Amino acid sequence: MTQRSLPLAGIRVLDLTRVLAGPWCTQNLADLGADVIKIEKPGSGDDTRSWGPPYLQDAEGNDTRDAAYYLCANRNKRSVAVDLATPEGARVLRELAAVSDVLVENFKVGGLAKYGLDYESLKAINPRLIYCSITGFGQSGPYASRPGYDFMIQGLGGLMSITGERDGMPGAGPQKAGVAVVDIVTGMYASVGILAALQERHQSGLGQRLDIALLDSVVAMLANQNMNFLTTGKAPGRSGNAHQNIVPYQVFAASDGHLIVAVGNDTQFRAYCVAMDAMHLSSDPRFQTNQSRTINRDVLVPQLAEIMAARPRDYWLERLEAVGVPCGPINTIEQVFADPHVQARGLRLDLPHAAAGTAPSVASPLRFSDTPVQYRAAPPVLGQHTDEVLQEVLGWGPEDVAGLTAGDAGGT
Repeated sequence: MTQRSLPLAGIRVLDLTRVLAGPWCTQNLADLGADVIKIEKPGSGDDTRSWGPPYLQDAEGNDTRDAAYYLCANRNKRSVAVDLATPEGARVLRELAAVSDVLVENFKVGGLAKYGLDYESLKAINPRLIYCSITGFGQSGPYASRPGYDFMIQGLGGLMSITGERDGMPGAGPQKAGVAVVDIVTGMYASVGILAALQERHQSGLGQRLDIALLDSVVAMLANQNMNFLTTGKAPGRSGNAHQNIVPYQVFAASDGHLIVAVGNDTQFRAYCVAMDAMHLSSDPRFQTNQSRTINRDVLVPQLAEIMAARPRDYWLERLEAVGVPCGPINTIEQVFADPHVQARGLRLDLPHAAAGTAPSVASPLRFSDTPVQYRAAPPVLGQHTDEVLQEVLGWGPEDVAGLTAGDAGGT
């Protein structure tokens, strides 16, 4: 049987992105087999290379030049150090764009036009090019020219209005998520869009431009909370660790810690009452359906909390798992990677790294039965593949490469 190729084998991606949303997108494509060429400014590279500490350490315990932040989103790529702000550097990128399938960039709106690297200019060179622009606010609208960062768009886009403890409780107030979720989700939307554009190109033979915005993405990801507002005209507020539409679906304090109980239907609620030896609650008309429990949550939840507080966390986890009620601990990240199921799924990786020997990474959640993700290398050091790419992809000779890296395009 002929061995099957990776899903995106043969696809070349020119990556002009930095920080997180764009690199997250292109790492997805790289994991799926695309040849991702990461273009970086000579001398400094991606902004996140210096976003530390912590930094990746070598075998002797010395810091390398790459922060842990950078490592999270640049696996399986090749780094080319070229300054696109110079005439020679811009020419190199136009040559690479001419032989690429996809270009992903996250510059300010119109920022690449002066270098001849905007969509219209590159479309004339390569009509099959799929050109994905990732910005804070998109290519149109009154905010288009504004810079956009995850934190401020979590606030502007409504996510922080529904995240955090509810008003009147200790610690109440809006709260950002513990990871840059808007960047991550935007990167995922960009990945999906690129894959769809590649599929459409099979029919038309033509590329197109994708306009992906952080604000659009965060508004879209509010999902049921959007619908709570759009169907009622009333904006939902913060609920802390409780669910707006399902009860009980929240954190409870046990006698020695906390756990999550996620009752998703009425059958599970009855099982929950069995585990708590509290069948009087499941027979109470006020609590028999999710609708009635949601309406009467202020009556029900204090009774549940009192029962849960009387026993240790692990007692409840064992009891609830035995009757099929979804539940779980609140782990630290250290505890996550020590969890036997996480270990069995192979989520921790160690990949070869040019400066440190190896670098830790986290496996892609994409699991294919016949064309699994391949982890070829850790995120590259700055300019690691400049000579290799220019010779292999553009057919330059060693003298041409030497002239570039010594000249106004900037080098490694």
